[in-house]
Amino acid sequence: MHDIKAIRDDEAAFAAGLGRRGLADADAVTADLLARDKALRDLLTDLQAKQARRNDASKAIGKAKSQKDEAEAQKLMAEVAGLKDAIQEGEKKQRDLEADLRDALAALPNLPADGVPDGADENDNVPVEARMFKNPEPLPADGLNSAKEHFDLGEALGMMDFKRAAKVSGSRFVYLTKSLARMERALASFMLDLHTDQFGYTEVVPPILARDDAFFGTTQLPKFEFDQFWAVTGEAFLEGSDRDALRANRYGLIPTAEVPLTNYVREEIVEEASLPLRFTAHTPCFRAEAGAAGKDTRGMIRMHQFSKVELVSIATPEQSAAEHERMTDCAQEVLKRLGLSHRVVTLCTGDMGFAAKKTYDIEVWLPGQGRFREISSCSNCGDFQGRRMNARFRAKDAKATRFVHTLNGSGLAVGRTLIAILENYQNADGSITVPEALRSYMGGLERIEKTS
Repeated sequence: MHDIKAIRDDEAAFAAGLGRRGLADADAVTADLLARDKALRDLLTDLQAKQARRNDASKAIGKAKSQKDEAEAQKLMAEVAGLKDAIQEGEKKQRDLEADLRDALAALPNLPADGVPDGADENDNVPVEARMFKNPEPLPADGLNSAKEHFDLGEALGMMDFKRAAKVSGSRFVYLTKSLARMERALASFMLDLHTDQFGYTEVVPPILARDDAFFGTTQLPKFEFDQFWAVTGEAFLEGSDRDALRANRYGLIPTAEVPLTNYVREEIVEEASLPLRFTAHTPCFRAEAGAAGKDTRGMIRMHQFSKVELVSIATPEQSAAEHERMTDCAQEVLKRLGLSHRVVTLCTGDMGFAAKKTYDIEVWLPGQGRFREISSCSNCGDFQGRRMNARFRAKDAKATRFVHTLNGSGLAVGRTLIAILENYQNADGSITVPEALRSYMGGLERIEKTS
């Protein structure tokens, strides 16, 4: 959410920021916001004047009565009654104008930070050369003509089943069994241990159902309502099937643990000395919108249900830039310890998420596809989410509060990490070598092979 006072103070800078995010009518949008703001402020000024006059007239009634001036008293009483009606009508209009302004502000994306590259889409993202880890190497040529994709490898092992999952849940679901199921669990444990033991994140088991206010706080609402899975109780469904009734009684299945972890501090004032707060959680994630039509229709790249280890930081404005770099380091370390080639790119203005002011994507090399694919996004959202959640902090002995800065990142997407291991550690006979860092989590298993 944007601060209307900041927009008022520097209209040109706000419009320029929206323009960088690709809004062709940024000047008109900014002018509309300021017009709404002026109408609201003019109304508040008028209401204050009416309230002051009502107070004065109320006092004058007593004076007129004490002086036995009944005509003046009746005149003043009629004026007070009229002012009361006008104030009530004005207060109703105030609530409407405030809601309209809030809705208009909530529909706009965060502004890009200085230094974020301008661009239209992923083709304009800029690699961060200093963060490159290992150039991709060709797989051994011992009988392997070309690298296979993860779904071919998983199905051949008999441990990845999309057809049975489709019978149960439809497309974009999968059964993992045997050693691949264990690897999924092993990866999550490995990531959580690394982030808690080495990097000081606090492990959390959060709710995976959340209310609308939480989704609004992390910006899935209102813009991305139809990208989510929603659940209602049977009782609520029976009470009425109209959309408003169902919305009032629904829960959202989280698309990422960012939702419950970031909302941990919603509507709270935390002490500055406790910041930054660092949380991590392993949860299932659910997304109704699984990518562009016809894209990644095979395999586990884009699923309606997937597993992820999330990283969230709550920080001060002065901490957030350094915290962003640190979070990205933590996510990268997972891939480094697994020996997976990857790169980091700074997302351009046209490819950043709605809430982000700056985002690094970590892209892992997939030899089966012959290209890098995103495995983590680490974003600094500034005070954009803090304002929507009314989450603030206060320095010691300070009276004033400020909005917290929030950051989130995948540390990592577990399914995509499993994909990367399958494709990068595949052998000519179809087996998969288990990375050394995972072997203790896999009961000492060194190779995944097809079993009867």
